[in-house]
Amino acid sequence: MYYDMPLYRPPSEAYSLIFQVTLGCSHNRCAFCIMYRKKKFRIRPWEELKADILEAALSYRGMDKIFLADGDALVIDTDYMLQVLNFLYEKFPALERVSAYANPANLLKKSKEDLQRIREAGLQMLYFGIETGDDELLVKIKKGATAHDLITSAQKAIDAGFALSATVILGLAGKKGSERHAIETARVCSAINPHYLSALTLMFEGDNRYFSRCLGKDWEMMDKLEILNELRTMIEHFHLDKCIFRSNHASNYLAIKATLNHDKERLLKEIDNALKNPAQLRPEFLRAL
Repeated sequence: MYYDMPLYRPPSEAYSLIFQVTLGCSHNRCAFCIMYRKKKFRIRPWEELKADILEAALSYRGMDKIFLADGDALVIDTDYMLQVLNFLYEKFPALERVSAYANPANLLKKSKEDLQRIREAGLQMLYFGIETGDDELLVKIKKGATAHDLITSAQKAIDAGFALSATVILGLAGKKGSERHAIETARVCSAINPHYLSALTLMFEGDNRYFSRCLGKDWEMMDKLEILNELRTMIEHFHLDKCIFRSNHASNYLAIKATLNHDKERLLKEIDNALKNPAQLRPEFLRAL
């Protein structure tokens, strides 16, 4: 079975079978992301993908979860996606869920009807990077979307029936922009009200010169207590309904989990306790992407 490395998937897809429907990312300009920087984007032709599916079905016929890689499988046209999904459910009879990354541009380009057809064919969960709700910061990080685009595209996915798992990035704005980043991100998350929401903390893997050029000379890295205060501000401004929230990614200093807004006061108390007792925070050598 063919894999074009590096290969990435969300943490919750650790036990999923992965098929690369696309290679790389069609946008591939986000300042904070190096995942596909060395890959040339392309959509894999059907015969190539079909061969992988048939080979995997010989050994993994009982798989119940499949993840469609790379960065944005949803960029492929609707008919092709339906062909892929129908074939997967035919060849993996125990299959219960297919998921993929989705970016705002992909969702905005597809009609409501096409998204509903894709959902009905069995693509059930979409992983969606919000990163920030601050329009100025979205321009700097070259996200390729405004806060309005993020809200509109995410709501479109939810309205079509997808389960939406969104992520935000702590520390992205640096010291000077932290409060605005936290408040505006909370505003956008609240407008979307995703089913799942995760906070990651900005980390650099390898060369970060591109990020530095994009963010400017006045951008300053935040320390762990500043990151924690940013998280506190964000949670304080969330207005969510039955959203499962996690900050248990390995990049984070404090692992917390809750249902928001139901558990908001408990979370704020946990963070306040950690701020008073920073020794309980995850040490740097245990943090990882």
